[in-house]
Parts: sequence; C-alpha cells; structure tokens
Amino acid sequence: MEKQTITIYDVAREANVSMATVSRVVNGNPNVKPTTRKKVLEVIDRLDYRPNAVARGLASKKTTTVGVIIPDVSNMFFASLARGIDDIATMYKYNIILANSDGETLKEVNVLNNLLAKQVDGVIFMGHHITDEIRAEFSRSKTPIVLAGSIDPDEQVGSVNIDYGTATKDAVEVLAQHGNEKIAFISGALIDPINGQARMKGYKEALADHGLSYNEGLVFEAAYNFKEGLALTDRVLNSGATAAYVTDDELAIGLLDGLLDKGMKVPEDFEIITSNDSLLTDVARPRLTTVTQPLYDIGAVAMRLLTKMMNKEEIEQKTIILPHGVDEKGSTK
Repeated sequence: MEKQTITIYDVAREANVSMATVSRVVNGNPNVKPTTRKKVLEVIDRLDYRPNAVARGLASKKTTTVGVIIPDVSNMFFASLARGIDDIATMYKYNIILANSDGETLKEVNVLNNLLAKQVDGVIFMGHHITDEIRAEFSRSKTPIVLAGSIDPDEQVGSVNIDYGTATKDAVEVLAQHGNEKIAFISGALIDPINGQARMKGYKEALADHGLSYNEGLVFEAAYNFKEGLALTDRVLNSGATAAYVTDDELAIGLLDGLLDKGMKVPEDFEIITSNDSLLTDVARPRLTTVTQPLYDIGAVAMRLLTKMMNKEEIEQKTIILPHGVDEKGSTK
C-alpha cells in the first residue's frame, strides 16, 4: 500500500489543535504551552510527519536554501570547502543548491541571478576574482553574501580566508633559506587579488628579506589544472629557476611530473612548494611541501557567518582570517 503523505492538517486534527499551533511547534516558536507542545510532538512522532521544506518556506517567506557558487567542482580545493559548508548547512537545517560557474564572469553573473531568482536566503561565493560585474550584482542584491576562499579588497562583502600574503612569504622564505636564488612564482590569473596583490606582496617581501631581486621573468600565470603545469615546465627551467612556489596543487603536480619526465630529481635538482594542502599533496611522489590552510573550516566558518547574517544576528567581524602553516614534506630539501 502506498504511504500517504502526512500533512500539517492531519497532525492538527489528531492533536486537536489549530494548524497555526502545529506550525509554531515545528518552527520552534516559543509561544506554545509546554503541554500542547508535548502533545503535538507526540503526534508528529507517531504519524512520522515531515514538514515540507518548500511549503514551510512559503509560509515563512524563507526557502531555508543557500546557494553555493563554485568555480570548479572538480578542484579538490573547492570540494573541501564545499564539505565544510554542507556540514554546517545541515546542522542549521539549510538546503544547498550547488552551482558551477567555471570561473567565467558572464556565467558567474548568470548563476548568481538564477540563484537569487530561486529566492535563496543567502549565497556563498567562491570565485578566483571578484569582477566589477559580479560586485554590481552583490550590491544590487538584498540577499546576504559571504565569500569563501576569495577576497574582496574593498571588504564590502563578508569573507573567510587565510592571510595569503603572509602564507606566501613563509613558503618562499623556506625556498630562499635552502639557497635558491631564482624562485619562480607560478600562479593563477594575477588579476585575482589573492594572487596579484596578497601573494605577490608576500613573494616580493620574502625575496627582499633574503637580498634577492624581483625578476618578472620568474613570474608565470596559468590556469589551475594539471596540463597547464606540465606545459609550463620548459619555460620555468629556461628562466633559470631552481625552485617554485605554486598557488594550486593540481598545477604543482603538473610541474612536478614535467620535471620528472625530463629526468630531474625533486627536491635535489628543483624544489616545489604548493598552496592548498589538498589530498593531492600526499598522493604525489615525492609528497608535496605545502602551505596548510584549514579548507574544511573556511567553508564551515563561511556558512556560520552566513547563518548569522541571514538571521540578522550581531556580527563582530565580516572579514575572518583563519590560521595557516607550512608543512614540509618531500618536495623540499
């Protein structure tokens, strides 16, 4: 026999109360007598009533849904962030709509507008670069928005990150201390403030502290994938670099494999430090020395910040910086 869907009406009838009272109990409204609450909860339990999230949303004008915009769902960096977001969302009973933007400006704007049209209560945005177009959409929207693993130099939007500048400086210093005089800086687009401003600043500071001069010929921009890292190998070697700081793990593995294909030994002939400490750093051989960042926590804290905004709770700070470290594994001496 097909199980009939139990409605709020059935619960109200069985408990002999109004539908409004059942609704108050389900939504945790305090204006219900304890004896009535107990009776309603017993009926809910007995009938196995599950409030319909959409119907509940319509009643309260809240869909209890959060949109998460991710540039590349297959990149482990973003996948780990998404897990942290999802766990906290589940804890606070929010549903998640995950949308892939491919990091393209036009698609990001479309994806954001699609989510806002679905009346999501909040949005978590992960993008390599906050473009003027996307910023305009942020300002127009009344919906709370938090950035995870992306920075807004104007700090108009809430964000959760590590201190990318200091992290880069710490990593490059390790390479300089090992006697490398030509250290390549291999990153995603420099238009992204994380790379072009924060990380670049840390890179230059570390070089200056070790009496090394900055050389544009040691700076390489590439898309965040394995093939790009592989394709860069010749150019990096021709630059005279003996070490590299890379801003993405997949890119770093491409470079590592490119070097090994050329018969070079890592770390004896060339040292690499990468940035995200995803699972890939342990899968690679040698294992990759990396900046450590609490990826899961960045996602979780971003989601918690968003719940506070959505519930209009007081927020001490909108820009949250979590701790980082450098884990020296097998790709440095």
